[in-house]
Amino acid sequence: MVRAGLTPDRLTRAGAELADEVGFEHVTLSALARRFDVKVASLYSHLKNSHELKTRIALLALEELADRVADAVAGRAAKDALAATAEAYRDYAREHPGRYDATRLRLDPETAAASAGVRHSQMTRAILRGYDLAEPDQTHAVRMLGAVFHGYVSLELAGGFSHTPVDARESWDWVLDSLDVMLRTRRKDATQGEQ
Repeated sequence: MVRAGLTPDRLTRAGAELADEVGFEHVTLSALARRFDVKVASLYSHLKNSHELKTRIALLALEELADRVADAVAGRAAKDALAATAEAYRDYAREHPGRYDATRLRLDPETAAASAGVRHSQMTRAILRGYDLAEPDQTHAVRMLGAVFHGYVSLELAGGFSHTPVDARESWDWVLDSLDVMLRTRRKDATQGEQ
C-alpha cells in the first residue's frame, strides 16, 4: 500500500532538506524513510534507489540555483553581472550546503543535457558577452569562473579561511575585482592582437 501524501517530488524536497541538515553524502532512502516514519520498502513505489533520489536532488538544486542567478543578474552587465552571479552562488551554498554539494553530482550525459546545468553555462556566457571575449577564450572563462566560484565557496564552507586575520569577505571582493580586471585585460589583449 502506498502511503498517502508521498510523491517523488515531496520525497525529493524532503531529501534536499535532509541534505542541508546532514550533508548530501548522508542522504539515503533509509534516512528519508526515517524522516517520514515509514519503511524503506514503501519508498520504492516512488523512487528506484538512493541514486535516483540524489539525482533528483541535484536536478532540483541546479534549477533553484539557476533561478537565483537569473534573478540576480537581470538588468546587469559586465562586472555587476559577474559579481551578482558570484554572490548568488555563494549565498546559495551558505544557505543550502547540502543542495550545493548536490549540484556537483556527476549526471549521465542525457540527464545533464536536460538539466538546468545548461542554463548555468548559458547565463555565464551571457555575462561574458559584456567582456567581448571570442572563442576559445569564452569557454576558458566559463570554466575558470566555475572553478573559482566553486573552489572559493567550498573552501569557505569547510572553514578553510577561518584561521587567518583577513576577513573572507574582503578576499572574496578582491577575487571578484581581480577576475573583472583579468577578463577586461584579456579582451584588450585580443583586440590588440587583431590590429
